[in-house]
Amino acid sequence: MTAEELTVHVHAVRVGWTDEAFVPDPRPPLSWKTTTELPSWRQKAADITIIRDGATSIASVDGADSVLVNWPFEPLRPGETAVLRVRVHSTDGSASQWSAGTQVTAGFLPADGWQARFIGSGTEEPHLMRGTFDVRGTVRRALLRSTAFGAHDIHVNGSTVDDAELKPGWTSYQWRLHHDVADVTEHIRPGRNALGIILTGGWYTERYGFRDAARRFYEGPPAAAAQLTLEYEDGSVDTVFTDEEWRWTRGPVLSASLYQGETYDARSDIPGWSTPSFDASAWTPVEPIAVPDVTPTMRALPPVRVIERLPVERVLTTPSGKTILDFGQNLVGRVRIRVRGERGHTVTLRHAEVLEHGELGTRPLRNAAATDRYLLSGAGEEVWEPKWTFHGFRYVQVDDWPGPFSADDVSAAVLHTDMPSRGGFTTSHTLLQRFHDNVVWGMRGNFLSVPTDCPQRDERLGWTGDIQVFAPTAAFLYDCDAFLRSWLDDVLLEQRAAEGVVPMVVPAVIPQVPGLFQPVAAWGDAITVVPNVLWDRFADRDVLERCFEGMAAWVDVVRSRTGGTLLWEEGLQFGDWLDPDAPPERPGDAKTDAGIVATAYFFRSAELTARAAALLGREADARRYADLAARIADAFRSAYVTPGGRMMSDAPTAYALAIVFGLVEDGRRQALGDRLRDLVRAAGYRITTGFVGTPIICEALTDTGHPDAASRLLTQTECPSWLYPVTMGATTVWERWDSMLEDGSINPGQMTSFNHYALGAVADWLHRRVVGLEPLEPAYRVISIAPTLLDDLDDASAWHETPYGRACAGWRREGARVHFHAEIPPNTRGVVELPSGARHLVGSGSHTWTEESPRPVGSRGVLTLGSSLATIIDDQQAYQAVLDAIRDIDASRADAFRRTTRWRAGRALCEPLDKAPLEVLAAVEKALAALPDSQTGPAHDIRVGDNRA
Repeated sequence: MTAEELTVHVHAVRVGWTDEAFVPDPRPPLSWKTTTELPSWRQKAADITIIRDGATSIASVDGADSVLVNWPFEPLRPGETAVLRVRVHSTDGSASQWSAGTQVTAGFLPADGWQARFIGSGTEEPHLMRGTFDVRGTVRRALLRSTAFGAHDIHVNGSTVDDAELKPGWTSYQWRLHHDVADVTEHIRPGRNALGIILTGGWYTERYGFRDAARRFYEGPPAAAAQLTLEYEDGSVDTVFTDEEWRWTRGPVLSASLYQGETYDARSDIPGWSTPSFDASAWTPVEPIAVPDVTPTMRALPPVRVIERLPVERVLTTPSGKTILDFGQNLVGRVRIRVRGERGHTVTLRHAEVLEHGELGTRPLRNAAATDRYLLSGAGEEVWEPKWTFHGFRYVQVDDWPGPFSADDVSAAVLHTDMPSRGGFTTSHTLLQRFHDNVVWGMRGNFLSVPTDCPQRDERLGWTGDIQVFAPTAAFLYDCDAFLRSWLDDVLLEQRAAEGVVPMVVPAVIPQVPGLFQPVAAWGDAITVVPNVLWDRFADRDVLERCFEGMAAWVDVVRSRTGGTLLWEEGLQFGDWLDPDAPPERPGDAKTDAGIVATAYFFRSAELTARAAALLGREADARRYADLAARIADAFRSAYVTPGGRMMSDAPTAYALAIVFGLVEDGRRQALGDRLRDLVRAAGYRITTGFVGTPIICEALTDTGHPDAASRLLTQTECPSWLYPVTMGATTVWERWDSMLEDGSINPGQMTSFNHYALGAVADWLHRRVVGLEPLEPAYRVISIAPTLLDDLDDASAWHETPYGRACAGWRREGARVHFHAEIPPNTRGVVELPSGARHLVGSGSHTWTEESPRPVGSRGVLTLGSSLATIIDDQQAYQAVLDAIRDIDASRADAFRRTTRWRAGRALCEPLDKAPLEVLAAVEKALAALPDSQTGPAHDIRVGDNRA
């Protein structure tokens, strides 16, 4: 190796939980990464220097920790700027060079530092506000803090100060409000200066609820506040803040609603309105606005930003003659247009996720108009993009475009909270790759200020159950620690107000919905599951400390509902929500008994609370909740599991919960796994689970020795399945398996979102089990590489930027051989277990292995109408031959055969065909006889639909 390759480099020094320039905490944790070509490199200690006020201090920390290391210096003062560098020492005694300096500024204020008054017009309508101030000398630094009960942007001397959108974001406004902070020194000039604020309602004035029950939750008009701290070269400080001296007027934004859209009248533009020389004497004095008694605190998560822009992929003309733009991807954001036309002419943009029979499919939006309008000024070329709304869409209907239309004049802006991408998955299986891409896009669209269920209809709420099942997947794909920490702060506030109950949605803005403040299994358990995920994936101990009382309160509330039996069988439950066999109008009527679901989650939350208590050194709590979890498991087994290994609810979700949550001992665990395999086969390897069972069913199968069944289930393309939407052109994950029916019509149900990430939570299994990349210690300090080969895949690989550095793993078939690879980042170790059972303990660096592992090829034997249905469905070629033979004669009979047959061992193929005409039976016999002697499995089905969703 060269000297350069032997060098250890320290990089990615992070102060706090994000890479933003300001930190909200006086003692932010420190993290750093190392890169080196030295194999098995480990850190023994680290030195950290800080330069503050011109003086340098150094601190040393022993050990291998380099993730969220406790702040080793005196606390940062409000507004203080410091520069930090890190040097590491290895176990061989060598030391790295010092890292580049990382500058950080304390963006928080002292406890009594917020002076700005909340002002506004006193109306809900969007408006402009401005105020002026004088600068009396040379400014060394100017820090601007601003916030709103609503959504706002702020200008200094005519310029915007950052690229954040919909500031300050959504929190439980009655208790918590963020402020943003920006260094605006470069915008300040000697003499007269001006501040300007654009204020709209945002989440504060939106009307929440379903259909006719929608109403405002927060009271009062929107209001904004800002304060500017001017630090002069002579050491003096001035503070400028919003007060009653400011003035307001209506601007060009006529209306703005997150659900309904934005209307902008360019004829009402006011050039220079936020500059010092503008004459605002005709404007109206602002009013002081009564707002919740909340002191703003600095935003601790990344802001919402425009992440990328997409061009128009196709311009379509509908059967009714409408012009529709197809962006090729279901996304969340808005559209930018470049247009010329007469003064006052209105261009209308209507957004939707899908087409239905060639027309814009707007019915799933319910009461959300999702419509933007632009009234032209007539001043030549005009460029406009709405700023105060967002839509979930792939398609945009353009009405009344003036003159010839060019797709080059329109683009789509993709919006979401600006979290760094941290993971990916690749496979040559085309449909599965598209499915995983859909999972990523679904997360992007629903991680916008808070984790929502959907981004398009009149809902877009922080449903706790969705993030509870999806958090592990989210933590692999993006650095969402700060994002979810912030949301959990609101969960704790809402839970405290609800006396220990975690509401179904947070912020809890729909009190008119029955059951919002009742404990609901799998939804309320977000308070125990999400913090533990953040510990496992990011080593975030602080979030466990912050959430522990909430975790304990939740478990105690649930215990009080069990009446001493420890079986949670009373009260409102969603159960295995959206079980595909449930009636469309009653999505909670699942096959699995709701008490089984609820009691399983009760056990899991008790166990996670015990685990958190042990990690935090709360020994008495750890013993108490561990004992409770053991007694819940005993009660669960006594009530719901037979001695022979059957669940009292003989449904896949019941078995999956018992297996994955560890509710059954080894003796019965395998029997449950075998029965689960039989049920999956009986359903034709189509999904029969809902919200709770779907994320874990493949894990339950692989963990009990049935990867073949998991593989068939994963790669199924018939509805319901993960890949059916892909064959229909989906580019995000749907709410329902059949949100789009096979004939191209939209599911008639009231809940038909085409961007709902929850059912994509199976991606966590792809990462942890199929590729086999999983943390054994928090933040991947010890990494498990334990791949599972699936018969229907030729390869699978994944990468994840762990807090220590990039880890990769994967496998690829080559004939009868399988090649495995792994990359372990410096300062970590890997525990590798290959399918053969071979185990390897490896250090950092790249590693490869090869094993013999041919795909199973069995003798088919003679297949006839008397063959077992289980034999037919397990043989993909045979199943397809039977189905094709029936379809060639009677397509409707083939469809009914496919949908209704229960593929059980002990039943013959002829039984579900007992009423079929002789010509159908003869065709089936002929098709079976024509099959080759060996089973090799079909080629990958790469049929993709016509891009409807």
